[in-house]
Amino acid sequence: MQKKIIMSMVILSISTLLHAGGDILPTVFETEEVLIPIEPYVPAVPQPVKVPVPAVEPVPPPAPVVVPPLVVNDVLPLGLYVGLGLTAARFNPDCACPAPKGSVDKTAGVVARIGYDFNEYIGLEARGIRTNWKSNGGKIKHAGLFVKPMYPVSKDINVYGLAGYAKTTTQGTKRRVSAETLAWGAGLEYDLESDSPKEGKYNRSFDGYGDQEGGWGLFTDYERLVQKSASPDFDTINFGITYDF
Repeated sequence: MQKKIIMSMVILSISTLLHAGGDILPTVFETEEVLIPIEPYVPAVPQPVKVPVPAVEPVPPPAPVVVPPLVVNDVLPLGLYVGLGLTAARFNPDCACPAPKGSVDKTAGVVARIGYDFNEYIGLEARGIRTNWKSNGGKIKHAGLFVKPMYPVSKDINVYGLAGYAKTTTQGTKRRVSAETLAWGAGLEYDLESDSPKEGKYNRSFDGYGDQEGGWGLFTDYERLVQKSASPDFDTINFGITYDF
């Protein structure tokens, strides 16, 4: 019974409202903005692959180069020389009797010399002469040791003297001689080489003279083989080549 009464009241109310011209307002729902954070898309970056590097032994620094001090050697020029040449000898017996025709004997042979120049002014020389070709008479053998004073006229020309002791013998049909006595001479040397200083310090300024010469050269000289009273005349003219070490 109550349900019917309630339903009747509801229907009556709705009818009243409809007849009164009223509108039924729609239900308004309130909206709320919801912010959803959006993360930007970042592509994944591949991680670098770490390759193990083998350990390298450190290279030791190079050893410092030690430059040895410059050693300046003292140059002691070797004044040794040798020579070989031809000789023309004249032998005059000089006897008290009337000289027969052809009394002067002329022979030819070889001369050899070896010596040492201590400087450009003094040296020592040993030489020997032997004649093998004769025109009238005998042969001459001669050997001696000489002091050799000299003077350089230029870098190429050197004049010298000889004074020493020698032994001279002759063989042949003429007067025979065997003498050990003073002998002397004088000569000229010509240097064929262009001399240049060696590396080092000379005991005197280099000038190319005397014991500083080197290489080939020429010589010519005169020698009196026997210098003695009442002795025959022995004279030689010599010419040849020399080599200075």
